[in-house]
Amino acid sequence: MDARFSRLVEVVDGDSGRPVTWHLLDNAAVLDELGVTPVGTMLCVHGNPTWSYLWRELVGAVTDAAAIAAETGSGEVWRVIAVDQLEMGFSERTGIERGLEQRVSDLSALTETLEFSGPVVTVGHDWGGVVSMGWAVDHPNELSGIVLLNTAIHQPEDRAIPWPLRLTLQRGMLGRATVVTPGFLETTLALAHPSLESDVKNGYRAPYRSAERRGGIGAFVADIPVDEQHRSWNELERIAAGVREIGVPSLMLWGPRDPIFSDTYLDDLAERMPQADIHRFEGAGHMIAEDVDYAPVVLDWLGGLDQRAGRVAARGMSRGIETTPSERPLWSVLDERRESTEIALVDMKPRRDVSWKLLSKRVRQLAAGLVRVGVKPGDRVSLLIPPSADLTAVLYACLRIGAIVVVADAGLGLPGLTRAVRGARPDHVIGALPGLTVARAFSWPGQKISTTTLPRSSALALGVRHSLCELARLGADESLPEPPAASAVAAVLFTSGSTGPAKGVVYTHAQLEAVRDALSSQYDIGVGTGLVAGFAPFALLGPALGARSVTPDMNVTSPRTLTAKATAEAAAAVDASVVFLSPAALANVVATADALNAADTAALAGVQTFLSAGAPVPEALLAAAGRLMPNATPHTPYGMTEGLLMTDITLEGIRAAAEDAAALADGEHAGGVCVGVPAGSVRVRIAGLDERGMPTAEPSERPGVTGEIVLSAPHLKQSYDRLWATNRIADADSISDESGDAPAERWHRTGDVGHLDAQGRLWVEGRLPHVIVTAGGVITPVGPEQKIESVLGVGRVALAGIGPRGTQQLVVVLETDPPARRPALADPELGAAVRHAAGLDIAAVLVVPVLPTDIRHNSKIDRSALSRWAEGVLSGQKLSAP
Repeated sequence: MDARFSRLVEVVDGDSGRPVTWHLLDNAAVLDELGVTPVGTMLCVHGNPTWSYLWRELVGAVTDAAAIAAETGSGEVWRVIAVDQLEMGFSERTGIERGLEQRVSDLSALTETLEFSGPVVTVGHDWGGVVSMGWAVDHPNELSGIVLLNTAIHQPEDRAIPWPLRLTLQRGMLGRATVVTPGFLETTLALAHPSLESDVKNGYRAPYRSAERRGGIGAFVADIPVDEQHRSWNELERIAAGVREIGVPSLMLWGPRDPIFSDTYLDDLAERMPQADIHRFEGAGHMIAEDVDYAPVVLDWLGGLDQRAGRVAARGMSRGIETTPSERPLWSVLDERRESTEIALVDMKPRRDVSWKLLSKRVRQLAAGLVRVGVKPGDRVSLLIPPSADLTAVLYACLRIGAIVVVADAGLGLPGLTRAVRGARPDHVIGALPGLTVARAFSWPGQKISTTTLPRSSALALGVRHSLCELARLGADESLPEPPAASAVAAVLFTSGSTGPAKGVVYTHAQLEAVRDALSSQYDIGVGTGLVAGFAPFALLGPALGARSVTPDMNVTSPRTLTAKATAEAAAAVDASVVFLSPAALANVVATADALNAADTAALAGVQTFLSAGAPVPEALLAAAGRLMPNATPHTPYGMTEGLLMTDITLEGIRAAAEDAAALADGEHAGGVCVGVPAGSVRVRIAGLDERGMPTAEPSERPGVTGEIVLSAPHLKQSYDRLWATNRIADADSISDESGDAPAERWHRTGDVGHLDAQGRLWVEGRLPHVIVTAGGVITPVGPEQKIESVLGVGRVALAGIGPRGTQQLVVVLETDPPARRPALADPELGAAVRHAAGLDIAAVLVVPVLPTDIRHNSKIDRSALSRWAEGVLSGQKLSAP
């Protein structure tokens, strides 16, 4: 901790009338040395059993920013004061057990003594969050913002106090756990992820080395208001009510692994402070200030404080919420075809044909039934149902009543699915038996509804309150509420989690309708189209498009289980003219084509449009699929959960692009996968990379520039769910229009890297985190990987970088044909061939039986994880599977 910030301040105690000594971290003296004037003060309050040491990184980061502002003459400067509450840290031990009301009063006395100038932003963690909010409620005229890290302002009546606190409060435990021994302190420090370094632990221990110094820790725990008779109950209730009236910008940074202040408390705070920006750091817990680099997020948020204050004020003056419904909502075809007996969708196992009439009726009945069991507009409904008629009906029923569907498929794997569902905070969970069983086992939140009628004992065991059949009976009159507004949130769709924890992507009704319209326009999908959807979003959009849709018989968690015969049978079931498959599924379809009979071949011959996306699709694989569907035009669109259709290219287009690239002189073409030209109204720009491999240039449409791909389209997502910092990175609203017109309404930084060629085609060269920076310059992985894949006997390839950025060494990790039996260094002949093909200085070539891929697509390779694995292998660790 920087000793320059440490100071002692005497404050007159309001009760005793005598001076008491506070210890603070305060950067005011450093700001004076720099000759800069702060625009305001950040008042940071720690909780129990920490002290101002908790805020050392924030104090340092804000002061570093002030030094840069002093040098450049631009940028805001903030004073930071991080207090040690009385009885805590290196502040005075007065011998008084201070309740919550006293602590709020103490803090006010301190700030009056310090004579703050300018607006104040309070920053609080744990019970320091409550104390800081008490100060905020009492000083509305000085307050300009609130920052909270894992805290609570209210204990829900239906929830017990967190178990660590219950245990500590037990008779005979309090003194031993908190004062006589350092048990409470050590338990708190053990909550860090990853574990704290020993010197950091010693920093937290420093003021609490003896029982005489730990009295405040025990008193703080004893001051937890467990019931209405507790002395601090009324003060906590006063603050909890008061924060509802605080109309200032707020930021909540949260560690969801916190066993004390879980997402339940975040939900409560968000309900009381709807203006708050929220960012959940997956993997972080109670010691969030140690778990993640949070200070830059706070600084970024402070930089737009004035604009946020304006938006909060404008929302407060608004006379209401927009209620304009969509002109053509997602369920419009269901309404239009409610009397049609033609097939709307097909379940393959067991086989079930569902007509438009039946589907429409089922949707209206379920919608009415959901309302009757308490599902309200804006409620979140997690769907744990495999692709089926049930899933489709429930989804459209939720959309119709304005509930928000949360779609996190089983392809995320159990840990990823658990993180996604808990993070999405569903009010209701509708699931099949496997999903409900997992929900019960992992205590997922929300009212539980089963797809089937369960025996009473099973329903009780799983916490199930209703079934879909019951909902249909309750909604038999099909009485429906007013439809939701076009601007209302419709869905939270989770990403594949292939490059980190899966993110919830928020879509409004208008944006999902724009997705539907983009697909319809690009591929001529509409009423009467037969659609085979091997990818859940396309299956769910089938009724919105008016298409007969079917999901082939496959394990949705393993696309490679799809066979050619299952695809053909699905195509026959709906007389398919459009087929969508992931690259991994497509590879197995091609590999199992020998099992097709004459009827299967005829069904595939009827396909007119074939799509494969989700990862790069080799030209040879597309061509092989084209031979199975000889009358179809093969397409490989480029998109993501954040925007399902951004560009498109046909097999012929891929071949033409390859010829154009081959005609260029050596070094003029960066390589990569050509994904075609923008679809419909999509716009594509590239933010060029600097020498550090970071996108710093203003995004442009200039050809031949490698950089981050930036997109604009009406059907882009609204935002990421409770990921404020991620939204700040991904949103690119400030991009100016090169024509001089106003900027496009919404832009999205994809995290993908690529370039545009002279014909306006987009080439994808990899992911931004996978860019390698060697001493010789910046290297994107896909181009070299493609060259290596041309070596005889080489299958899939991943290019990884090891070592410090700027001097990274290249390592190739590859699959061979036939597959290697175990991970190993490549034999010298193969290594030489790989190096020759790549034309790069490669430190090592490693072979593995199979490269690890994401669960959803079985295609995306996490090169960052492979880099860590390869670095371990080459530094002497055991050569195990990556």
